[in-house]
Amino acid sequence: MRKTLIIFFTIVSQISEAQNPYPQDYFRNPLDITLVLSGTFAELRSNHFHSGLDIKTQQRQGLKVYTAAHGYVSRIKISHWGYGKALYITHPNGYTTVYAHLQKFAPKIESYIKKLQYEKENFQLEVFPKIEDLLVNTDEVVAFSGNTGGSGGPHLHFEIRDKSERPINPMLFGIEIKDTTRPNILGVFAYPIGENSHVNQNNEKVKLRLIPQNNGDYTVENIKAFGKIGFGIVTYDRQDLAANKNGVGKIQSFYNGSKNFEIDFKRFSFDETKHLNRLIDYAHFKNNKSRIQKLFLEPNNPLSLYKDVIANGYLTIEDSTSSIYKLRINDYKGNESWLTIPITGSKSNTIKPKSIKTTNHYIYAGQSTTLKAGDVSIYIPKDTFYDDFFMDFNVKNDTLTLHNPTVPAKKYITMTFDISNYSQKDKDKLFIAKITGYNKNLAYTSTTKKGNTISSRTKNLGMYTVATDTENPIIEPLNFKDGDWLSKYRYLKIKIKDNISGIKNYRATINGKWILMEFDAKKNILTHDFNDNVISETKNNLKVIVTDNVGNNSTFETVFYRK
Repeated sequence: MRKTLIIFFTIVSQISEAQNPYPQDYFRNPLDITLVLSGTFAELRSNHFHSGLDIKTQQRQGLKVYTAAHGYVSRIKISHWGYGKALYITHPNGYTTVYAHLQKFAPKIESYIKKLQYEKENFQLEVFPKIEDLLVNTDEVVAFSGNTGGSGGPHLHFEIRDKSERPINPMLFGIEIKDTTRPNILGVFAYPIGENSHVNQNNEKVKLRLIPQNNGDYTVENIKAFGKIGFGIVTYDRQDLAANKNGVGKIQSFYNGSKNFEIDFKRFSFDETKHLNRLIDYAHFKNNKSRIQKLFLEPNNPLSLYKDVIANGYLTIEDSTSSIYKLRINDYKGNESWLTIPITGSKSNTIKPKSIKTTNHYIYAGQSTTLKAGDVSIYIPKDTFYDDFFMDFNVKNDTLTLHNPTVPAKKYITMTFDISNYSQKDKDKLFIAKITGYNKNLAYTSTTKKGNTISSRTKNLGMYTVATDTENPIIEPLNFKDGDWLSKYRYLKIKIKDNISGIKNYRATINGKWILMEFDAKKNILTHDFNDNVISETKNNLKVIVTDNVGNNSTFETVFYRK
């Protein structure tokens, strides 16, 4: 084994000195089917950039997943949401490949992780095996594709990360995706910056009318502008074998023939991914469910995706001038689309001013702030927001209005409710809930109780209230009933749910011995695999205890027989 380790690290040292930072023939396709994508690298998602490729699995689960190159399993993580069942393999060239939303692992890995799950009596687990524990070869089956975690359907999420854990577009390593289709442009917007600037006599953001050209490019009607302005674009890419609207690879802008801005989506770090909310017009997204990518740099934008930026991407339009602004949008295969915006400099004395709603509370982004009203207090740390703004803050009874969801937060805001007016019995069942949707549904937020207060931390502005949950969770057997013989069954399935605060944890035993029950949080189904071989008796007493987020619990007990 020591010899194996010496060889491994010798190879690491040699390949780290290689000239090509993105080897083209090192990593193989992780599936043995033609790769068709439902999601591309750095695609814009809610509050983050997509960190890999989402590979379609023909609407099936259970496809063989191959290690992209030889190496060792360096991390295994199993969670109810997020990546679900995920496998991390570190390779001698220093890169790590990631395989997520898996149905299950290959037998030797499955055996390794199940042993630990039973030792720790927990389905959710994160472990970092030693190099010698789980060595894998190129073309070795390491897992089977699935739909676990936060997946919206069966697929394989595949990543390549560098030594600093930064995800890099796998297509840069020669992972082949058929794509001869040019990116599409859905919308373009002009942003006057400052009260004296305007576009088409308007100081507000202006949507420009796209005009598709016969050659596949785009233009807009000539705009009249003055002062400092910027632009934003709604764009997506589509590969040849799928209809999905995916992310683009690069956006460049040119002003009067000179390049003045570029966004290159080839690599990012997880520390910066939340700042996607600075790249996009966040308020527009929250109101319209469409992501405008701003082609200018505002203050407090730490993203590393930009280069060749002149004047922060802004244009200064003078009166009685003519100019041309062009955009080039590339996908990862080099297909490109162009947008031309002709601009006439025309100063107007009659412009529609920007509407700004004022309130009694002005938030300075560079300062910490504490707000109090009624039985509620709010603490906002320094640098929580990107910009200063007027905040709508008020409390009515036990309901808090904390502005609205159109302003993104970088840090957690702490809200504390005084509950001294409640009886002790009621206090035990209280939690803080976000009020969502047209029907004002209540969504549990993680709540901490201390004396006569309850508190929660959030990055989402909006409405919150104190809610009560006195209902116990529901436990229902799905494929058996009391007294059944289950000798021919492979799985034991139970549905658990909680209608108000949600499920916090569960525990299942047979004849007093803990059993592993995998939890599909999307379907609220617990599943035990009899092939775990923890049952040795004919008569078996099953006991399942489920607890919700305020401490209500239910117990389900039954007897089944198995030979």
